[in-house]
Amino acid sequence: MTQFSFLYPQALVLLLLLPCFILCKIKAKTLYFSKPEWLPKQSFSWNSLLLLSMLIYTLLVVALASPFSYSSSLASEKKGRDLVLVLDTSGSMAERGFNTNNKEQNKYEISVALAKAFIAKRYNDNIGLVVFGTYAFSASPLTYDLKALSEMFYLMSDVGIAGTSTAIGDALMQGLRTLEGGEAKSKVLILLTDGKHNAGKSSPHQAVTLAKEQGVKVYTIGIGKKGDYDEELLNTIAKESGAKSFFASTADELESVYEEIDELEPSTIRSEQYFNKEEYFVYPLFLAMVLLLFLIWRYEESK
Repeated sequence: MTQFSFLYPQALVLLLLLPCFILCKIKAKTLYFSKPEWLPKQSFSWNSLLLLSMLIYTLLVVALASPFSYSSSLASEKKGRDLVLVLDTSGSMAERGFNTNNKEQNKYEISVALAKAFIAKRYNDNIGLVVFGTYAFSASPLTYDLKALSEMFYLMSDVGIAGTSTAIGDALMQGLRTLEGGEAKSKVLILLTDGKHNAGKSSPHQAVTLAKEQGVKVYTIGIGKKGDYDEELLNTIAKESGAKSFFASTADELESVYEEIDELEPSTIRSEQYFNKEEYFVYPLFLAMVLLLFLIWRYEESK
């Protein structure tokens, strides 16, 4: 349900000054005539210029109050899930040729671009980011600020920032720790890798066991040529956690994978923000400016 409100409702108090348009005009007669009682009795008459002036003033006050609409069902609660992207930044992600339309792009650059496009559409999710190589770390905690999250990719834009090996177990463990900050019933990890587990303190088996205990689904994405990544391991991780595994040999296939994951069912997360917010102050402001120009023209014509 869509509701309507004002960002600065206190500005509407200025509408109480509207009677001044009438009272000040009547007062002017008193200033010019010392004996107004000698004037012929004349009732107050509305004229088009006065009405136009009052309308312009009203529109300017409304614009100052900044009207907007928002979805009331999302103003008190936010639908979605706690979701953490776990991205491989190991040395093998520097391999080029994954994108048939741009051979110069490496796998990591494509993965980042598609991940950013994916999160840009996740208005209702609380999203975090984990990157991993030889070790894993959280690049961003869970957040609703998708713009800020997207900017985090620029701070970790180099392949090998977390080492050149592939610690899948540690990556999943770090993803689970990042999810601990959320309150959604539905919790999801999306693991993207092009390699095989060969580093770290935790094994993927330990991580999956913990994910099952916490009710976390782990969707896995293996990218590149078959044989480069551990397809059996990725299938096992996804299946045991109640999720699904995907494999992409090209950038187009990876884009399709994200589109399929994008259809996950949402749960409820509390939020204090407005959603689907649309501001309308520009409309009364524009109309007031047009009417003001018309009023000036009418005034000049009446001279």
